[in-house]
Amino acid sequence: MYTTLISVEQLKALREAKASLMVFDCTFDLMDPASGEKQYLQSHIPGAVYAHLDEALSDKGQPDAEGRVQPHADAASGGRHPLPSREKFAMWLSSVGFTNAMQAVVYDRNGANYCGRLWWMLKWAGHDAAAVLDGGLQAWQATGGEVRSGTEPSHFQSNFELRAPLRRLVDTKQVAASLGAGSTSLVDARAPQRFRGEVEPLDPVAGHIPGALNRPFAQNIGADGRFKPAAQLREEFDQLLAGRDPSAVVMYCGSGVSAVPNVIGMELAGLPPPGFYAGSWSEWCRTPKMPVEKG
Repeated sequence: MYTTLISVEQLKALREAKASLMVFDCTFDLMDPASGEKQYLQSHIPGAVYAHLDEALSDKGQPDAEGRVQPHADAASGGRHPLPSREKFAMWLSSVGFTNAMQAVVYDRNGANYCGRLWWMLKWAGHDAAAVLDGGLQAWQATGGEVRSGTEPSHFQSNFELRAPLRRLVDTKQVAASLGAGSTSLVDARAPQRFRGEVEPLDPVAGHIPGALNRPFAQNIGADGRFKPAAQLREEFDQLLAGRDPSAVVMYCGSGVSAVPNVIGMELAGLPPPGFYAGSWSEWCRTPKMPVEKG
């Protein structure tokens, strides 16, 4: 069972052994939401299921009178990419034929930015056998891995059963309460310019949650496109936290997507799994009376 990363060689071995396995392609582009599926249709690992960030991994409702998309009432978070309830997520997994007995392997073409979301959601659903393909589709192709174009045959409906969550979801009220108590160390995964509030291309307010630390998600990835070695990640997280309790860390980003490489990086470093504020900055800055910090 692979629970964090899986190498190209390990994935090939599982496929050759005809292991119970499902591969998910999570390629996406926030600025062009249709392009990820187009890239999937052009080339993907044979048998891979496409997991659309907006449609499968988020629970967006209908636009309101001002054109703003609101989450459904039962969504597990707010923000630009509301986290669906665990029950709705289980229904989607069942619809694509995923079962509790399967090993999940997730990948993208985006430095693990988008596939990490599905990895975390599987853990949250109680499914530990979920791993990120280290290096993504680029690493697969670099070693001669076969790719296929077009759609894949549909899978039979399964009955995925939810189990106790293996990762901790944090909401806005919990984050707000922690500010005064000093009981949480928030880590923001956005680019430094957005963290400092110098630019904000996606949300109505610029800045960050007061007291947050900044670690852009791409810092977990090495020049070869793979996650950095565990020892290097440990050194970097120790330096970032500077003596703060690692068990009290909560990760966030813009909308609950790019924070996950930080979650994975921290776990690879041998530190406790952090909490995850899925609503992230896009929910925080839209919530009345929430404080904002710049600089």
